[in-house]
Amino acid sequence: MRELFPSQGHTGLEVVLLIAFSFLFAWISIGFWTAMAGFVLLARGVDRFAATTARETDAMVRPGVRTAVVFPVYGEDMDRVAAGIEAVARSLGGAAGGNFDFFILSDTRDPDAWVEEERAFAALRNRLIGVVPVFYRRRRANIKKKSGNIADFCRGFGAGYTYMLVMDADSIMAGETINRLVQIMERRRDVGILQTIPRLVGKATLLARVQQLASSLYGPMFAAGLHYWLMGNALYIGHNALIRLRPFTRYCALPRLRGSPPLGGEISSHDFVESGLMRRAGWGVWMVYDLPGSYEETPTNVLAELERDRRWCKGNLQHLRLVFSSAVFPAYRMLFVNGVMVYGAALLWFIFLAVSSAEAVYESFTPLTYFPPTRSLFPNWPIWEPWWAVGLLLTTGGLLFLPKLAGVLLVLLKGRAHLFGGLAKLLVGVGIEIVVSTLLAPVRMLAHSKFLVLTLLGRDTGWGRQVREDKSLSPGEAVRLHLGGTILATLWAMALYLLNQRFFWWVSPIFLPLLLAAPLSMVTSSPGVGRWLQHLGLLLIPEEVEPPQVLLDLAKHHRANQEADRPLGIPRDQGFALAVVDPASCGLRLGMIHRPSRTGADREARREALVAKAVALGPLGLDIGDKTKVLDDSAALIELHRQIWRLPAKEVRRSWLAQIDWP
Repeated sequence: MRELFPSQGHTGLEVVLLIAFSFLFAWISIGFWTAMAGFVLLARGVDRFAATTARETDAMVRPGVRTAVVFPVYGEDMDRVAAGIEAVARSLGGAAGGNFDFFILSDTRDPDAWVEEERAFAALRNRLIGVVPVFYRRRRANIKKKSGNIADFCRGFGAGYTYMLVMDADSIMAGETINRLVQIMERRRDVGILQTIPRLVGKATLLARVQQLASSLYGPMFAAGLHYWLMGNALYIGHNALIRLRPFTRYCALPRLRGSPPLGGEISSHDFVESGLMRRAGWGVWMVYDLPGSYEETPTNVLAELERDRRWCKGNLQHLRLVFSSAVFPAYRMLFVNGVMVYGAALLWFIFLAVSSAEAVYESFTPLTYFPPTRSLFPNWPIWEPWWAVGLLLTTGGLLFLPKLAGVLLVLLKGRAHLFGGLAKLLVGVGIEIVVSTLLAPVRMLAHSKFLVLTLLGRDTGWGRQVREDKSLSPGEAVRLHLGGTILATLWAMALYLLNQRFFWWVSPIFLPLLLAAPLSMVTSSPGVGRWLQHLGLLLIPEEVEPPQVLLDLAKHHRANQEADRPLGIPRDQGFALAVVDPASCGLRLGMIHRPSRTGADREARREALVAKAVALGPLGLDIGDKTKVLDDSAALIELHRQIWRLPAKEVRRSWLAQIDWP
C-alpha cells in the first residue's frame, strides 16, 4: 500500500492513510482466518475439544438439580413473549419440565405495558398448569437495567437452583437442547457458562431475511472459528446460555466504573464482562457451536438496528476502561478490543475515505514535478505499478468474500443445499445478501462513526424498548434518519466531482448508497418484499424449509394470543384502562399489590383528588406517575373502578374510554 502512494508514504496524509488501512486490513484478516478455522473444523466434522463431544445421558443429572429459565422483559409485545415461553415450556415435556421453573423478570416502567404483562402471565400460568411452574416479578427500581434484573433474581431466588438459563424476550430454545445443556454442565463440573449460538428466525422484512440467511449460512462457520481460537475462554452474549448459578452469583457482580456516563457509571454491555469474571474465577466459558435448537429474532429495519447498535457502541467503548485492568483474564483483553473494533472500524473507514479525498484534491492542485530542486541528470518519472494495485484489491476482496463462498461450499459438502431451496436459489440468495450488505455498509459506516464520536464526547444513550415487529419505515422516518448523511454525501460527492473526477468515480459506490439511503431503508424494511422473495424460494433458511416443532408451536401460540378476545374491546396499548374497567383485570392487579394502602388524612385527601382527576380526564389525561400511583394503591384502584362503573354509558364514552368501541 505504501508503494502505491504518490509520495511513498512520506506525507502526513499518506501516513494517516497507511495507519487506517493497516488497522482495517488486520481487522478483516482476523475475520477471514476465523472463518477459515471454522470451515476446516466443520468440514472435518470431528472436534475432540468440543463441549458436546461426550454423550451424556439423562441418568447423569443428579436428583434435585433444578434450573430456572428466566425471560427479562422491558415493554415487550407480550403476545409474542408468552407464545415463546409456552413453546419452550411444552418442548421440555412433562417429565423434564419437573426440573425447570420459568420466570418473567420485568423492568417495565410504563403502567399500560406492565398491566399487559400481568394479564399475559396469568393466562400463561393457567395454560401451563401441570407442565411447568411460571412466575412473574416486576422490579420497582430498574437499577443496572438488564444485568441488574438478572443479579436481583440471583440474589433473591438463586439459592433454590443449580443452573439458570438466561433468555431474551425473543429467545426460543428446543427442550432437547436445554436438557442437553444441563447434561453437559453436569458432566463438566469445571464449566461456568455454556453459550449456544442462536440462529436468526421468524421475521419477514428484506433486511431481516438477509440477516437470517447470513446467520444460517455463515454463522456456524464463524462460531466454530471463535471456538477454535478461544476454547474455554469464550464469550457469553447475554442470552440463550446456561449458567452455573453459585459461581455466577459469587464472582460476576459488575463493578461501577469511575466517572459519569456514557463511559463511566454502570456497565451497559454486561455479558462480555461477566464471562471474563467467570473465567478469572477459574470456571470455563464454552461455546457449544455445534448444538442446534437455539433461536432469536433480528431487528426488522435499519432504524431498529441502528438504535440497538448505538446502545452496543456505548457498552463496547466502556470495555476500553477494562482492557488494561489486572483483574481481566488475558484472552478477554483481546475480546474487549475486538468489540470496540466493531464500531472503531467504521470510524477508521470514514477517516480513510475522508483523508483519501483530501489527498485526491491536493493532488489535483499540485502539478507533477519531474525535476528535483537539486541538480540531476535524469527526471523523476512517475512510476505506477498496476499489478500491485490489482493484487491488493483482489486480496482485500478475497478476505471479504471468500468466507461467503466457503459457507456455500460447506453447505454442499454436508448435503444441505435443499434446506436453502436448492443450489441455484442458494447462490441467488447469497448474491442478494452481498448486494444488500454492500449497499448498507456505507450507511452503517456513517452511523457507527457518529455513535462512536458522540459517545466519546459524552452523549449518553437512553434505554428504550427494542422494536421487534415487522414494521416498514415510513418516508418521514427514513428521511429523518438519513437526512444528515445524505446532505454530507451530496456535498462530498459534488466537491470531488468538481475537483477530481477520476477519484470521484472510484468512490462513487460509497456515495451512491448514502444518497439513496432513505429509499434503500424503506425497501429493506418492507415485509412485502421479503415475503415476495420467500414465495420465489429465495433467502430461504433451513428453519423455513423444515421447521422444528418449537418454532411451529411458537407461531401457533402467537396467533392464538393475537386472536384472543379483549375484555370490553379495550385495545392492547390501554392496559391502565383495562385494569380499571375490566373486573377480572382489576382483580388480577389487586392480587399483585402485596401491601395494604397507607392511611392518614393527608393520604386520603390526595387519593380522593387523584381518583377525581382520573374520572374527569380519563386515561389519556393521566401521566405515567398518576397511573402508577393508582395501580400501586389498592384503595385508589377499587374506588376508581367503582366510580367508573357508576357513570352513565355516555359519560364513560366521552371522558374515559372515548377511543374504545364500548359495548
